Amino acid sequence: MTTVAAAARIRPKRVLPGFGLTMGVTLSYVGIIVLLPLAALVLKGAEIGPERFFAIMTAPRTLAALKLTLSAAAMATAFNAVYGLLMAWVLVRYDFPGKRILDALMDIPFALPTAVAGLALSALFAGNGWYGALLEPMGIQVIFTIWGVAFAMAFTSIPFVVRTVQPVLEDLDPQYEDAAVTLGAHPFTIFRRVVFPAILPAFMVGVTLSFARSLGEFGAVVFIAGNLPMKTEIASLLAVIRLEEYDYNGAAAIALTLLMIALVLLVASNLLQARALRYKGRGA
Repeated sequence: MTTVAAAARIRPKRVLPGFGLTMGVTLSYVGIIVLLPLAALVLKGAEIGPERFFAIMTAPRTLAALKLTLSAAAMATAFNAVYGLLMAWVLVRYDFPGKRILDALMDIPFALPTAVAGLALSALFAGNGWYGALLEPMGIQVIFTIWGVAFAMAFTSIPFVVRTVQPVLEDLDPQYEDAAVTLGAHPFTIFRRVVFPAILPAFMVGVTLSFARSLGEFGAVVFIAGNLPMKTEIASLLAVIRLEEYDYNGAAAIALTLLMIALVLLVASNLLQARALRYKGRGA
């Protein structure tokens, strides 16, 4: 007992410096790189005034850009929610030739410059592209439409769902599924009642991050959208156009609106995640 008590009193050696230094460096980084730019944006938006801000955001061109951005982001997120969950399931539950390659390919949207992705998608879906040559004779046009915008957003944001769900599936204890099988539960019932509640918090985080990433996408969209005002012009591009026109107030208002939407989504996701974890803890 004496040896155990003495060992418990021995503090483990720290690999990194003490708490004060590491916390100070972390907070300094967050303040300089993240908080200061966001604070500058908020202050710039506050200078506009409520009436001017409302006039900018209710302008027909701004409303059309926001509507297109939100609609395309919702479409991309719905696709990513289904495809990302299926892909994570395949990567975790099955072994097959080329699995490591497929797993590595999931990170390509993170490593690939978004402008390169936009050029590649435009070349594929153009009238003489590999996909466009097959789709346009059937009356299906992707390029210069909301479908092209949604496809580009889905391409750049799909890793968020896969990479948040995948580790949770890997750590899921299979004994609960085995117990459900012995009780005669069907496969879909096991997934709905056992697996999905366990991965739901991570799934919600991945879906929310995917939507927030789609809202701010720029490089992959501008090439395939065509940027037609009132038709295929996204909000982030409109903010850039306002900057080029030296309308800093207009650009700040649009950027601040996108920021507020993203923050609301992240806060809502964290609240839902915390509630799901509490519910899971009570069930356990």
